[in-house]
Amino acid sequence: MSLNVDALEKHLTTRSYIEGYEPSQADVHAYKLLTAPDAKKHPHASRWYNHIKSYAAEHDSLPGSSKAGEAFVGAAPDAAEGDDDEVDLFGSEDEEDDAEAERVKAERVAAYNAKKANKPKAAAKSVVTLEVKPWDDETDMKALEDSVRSIQQEGLVWGASTLVAVGFGIKKLQITLVVEDELVSTDELQDKIAEFEDYVQSTDIAAMQKL
Repeated sequence: MSLNVDALEKHLTTRSYIEGYEPSQADVHAYKLLTAPDAKKHPHASRWYNHIKSYAAEHDSLPGSSKAGEAFVGAAPDAAEGDDDEVDLFGSEDEEDDAEAERVKAERVAAYNAKKANKPKAAAKSVVTLEVKPWDDETDMKALEDSVRSIQQEGLVWGASTLVAVGFGIKKLQITLVVEDELVSTDELQDKIAEFEDYVQSTDIAAMQKL
């Protein structure tokens, strides 16, 4: 048995597989009767051949049957039967099936695009390392930190903190926080912290990284 490569090429011009939307036994059946097609003469068949070849380890377990693949088995029509272009290889029933397949495919694409469009986008967030400097070594650092953490708003989550020595017995508060970029302005947050003027001398953004 041999495969009609010209018929296969014509079939694969508008399709990825012999039938359906995934590799099947129909593809395996046709593949085993074919040597690698000439990529210049039969580009679509060559693309299909290499693709099915990549499934070699799964050939026996692919779904479906070889029935559809048998449509391409046999020698090409001889001259007495006319040119290939004049031979109806698939018939009107297959043309109707093709139209139905394209309609189903279009519906699936539309449904996917609609689902993708309605999917909520994740909010952009940033991890910020904030440094808060006290007035002097007598500043109550616990009260300072409690004041900072008392600021609560949507899109703001306070994280771990530590005290970092800056000299002369003075320590600054270094605290991490996660903010939703559209909801929290770091400039406004620093202004709020500065309002605790009994404890806070100044603030600085030591680091900021997008999540």
